[in-house]
Amino acid sequence: MTSKFTELAIDCADPDALARFWCSVLGYEVRDAEDGLVTIGLPAVPEGKDRPGPVPPALTFARVPEGKIVKNRLHIDVNPTDGEQDEEVRRLLDLGARHVDVGQGDVSWVPLADPEGNEFCVLATRHP
Repeated sequence: MTSKFTELAIDCADPDALARFWCSVLGYEVRDAEDGLVTIGLPAVPEGKDRPGPVPPALTFARVPEGKIVKNRLHIDVNPTDGEQDEEVRRLLDLGARHVDVGQGDVSWVPLADPEGNEFCVLATRHP
């Protein structure tokens, strides 16, 4: 028996705003929203169509009262799919991301933070 990685839960102050940011980053859409909880995932497949390959996990944003204090112990890595790393970094900065230094030194990936400060990396060499 095995398990599949189907969802990543992210605590935040504003689930709606953070869901909009990540929908723009990943090309996802809102799949479900209720008071203080928003789940996003790949756009729905038209009736009768198959989705090729594995389905990436959904992201669920849950409103919590406390703010983020320290560096994440778990983070998302993203890969540009139709451009170069520097172009994607500029696009994400325009969406509201910001550069962060997490002690990474001289590396090929670019660490950023989403609008609520959650760190993530834009990779350069691994493409989906």
